[in-house]
Amino acid sequence: MLDTLIVNIGQLLTMEGDGPVKGEQMKSLPLIEHAALGIKNGRVAWIGSNEEAEKMSASYIIDAEGKLVTPGLVDPHTHLVFAGSREHELSLKQQGISYLDILKQGGGILSTVRATRAASEEELYEKARGHLDRILSYGVTTVEAKSGYGLDVETELKQLRVAKRLNETHPVEVVSTFLGAHAIPLEYQNHPDAFLQQMVDLMDVMKRERLAEFVDIFCETGVFSVEQSRIFLQQAKEKGFAVKIHADEIDSLGGTELAVEVGAVSADHLVGASIAGIHQLAHSNTIAVLLPGTSFYLGKGTYANARAMIDQGAAVALATDFNPGSSPTENLQFIMTLAALYLRMTPEEIWHAVTINAAYAVNRGHEAGRIMIGRKADIVLWEAPNYMYVPYHYGINHVRMVLKNGKVVSERGKGDVSVS
Repeated sequence: MLDTLIVNIGQLLTMEGDGPVKGEQMKSLPLIEHAALGIKNGRVAWIGSNEEAEKMSASYIIDAEGKLVTPGLVDPHTHLVFAGSREHELSLKQQGISYLDILKQGGGILSTVRATRAASEEELYEKARGHLDRILSYGVTTVEAKSGYGLDVETELKQLRVAKRLNETHPVEVVSTFLGAHAIPLEYQNHPDAFLQQMVDLMDVMKRERLAEFVDIFCETGVFSVEQSRIFLQQAKEKGFAVKIHADEIDSLGGTELAVEVGAVSADHLVGASIAGIHQLAHSNTIAVLLPGTSFYLGKGTYANARAMIDQGAAVALATDFNPGSSPTENLQFIMTLAALYLRMTPEEIWHAVTINAAYAVNRGHEAGRIMIGRKADIVLWEAPNYMYVPYHYGINHVRMVLKNGKVVSERGKGDVSVS
């Protein structure tokens, strides 16, 4: 007998295949119509037709009522753990005040750094848990969480310990990334290399306490150069970490090329990626993680060239970049709409980008992002008639129910979401 049987599925997106889906392959979406799915011991145990399901028995039966069923979504780039908020900066932006001027007034990332340094670990945990509840309600079952709002030893460790605790206590799987090299703190403005060395030394503690799986760096004008980033990421790899990079978010510095050179699992942002960089990316194993929510919120009108990346053969993923300054949203469904409107991605490409490719961008491609017999039953039931409807009807939450490891962990009733 099965533990759970989901019947009357209108469209079941399985995302079958091996490895991340690249280029032209992203245009073809594996789906089964009029399907049913069985779960046993937290894993997918059976996939078949609705007619075949009539002969099966289960302790718990869920009627999908002809609607869409997909793998749990994966958000591969967030800054989940932080204190404070920066809503007051929105009016400053509307007045045309630049980010650098906001920074000079004590705002921007330095404002979040001050708040995060001052917060206790318990305060950070409670705040992050609330955000994670909301992330789950939008259908995300695996999320990456970066540090980077400490810029000192004590606070960076505090953020990572909170992320580890959330992974142990919350239904959503939390994959931790050390982003100590997120900015140059005030006390190191004239000594950035000394700061980077301090962050390198900190990696030994993280390795010992198993606080992070990835190491990231912000390679950008006014932050860390390509050469500084190269040395930093190579040192991280020598210490046994997988690496990521904030690359070419604003200026075309060569961060995309560097990501390929060092074998980064993902290169993120890529708004300013060069044609040569995109070509190298497309012929590598590095996944492009695009963050249209950031471009949208900053209002600059410039987005990553997703079409060139996909057309040349790259694997593209999408993420919220949830953070208090440049993308304050937990809603990955809204990001899917932005990808359709501003990245000119098709619905088929978008679904690959928020499931299997996003899973590979956090080294979870072997267990998340696909519905296959034997895999963890991370599944979303949608109040949507088909896969095209979710990015089309924007601004609302289409999720009806989320299952993590075969258990219902979020369910939308009449206007509310409960999280267990």
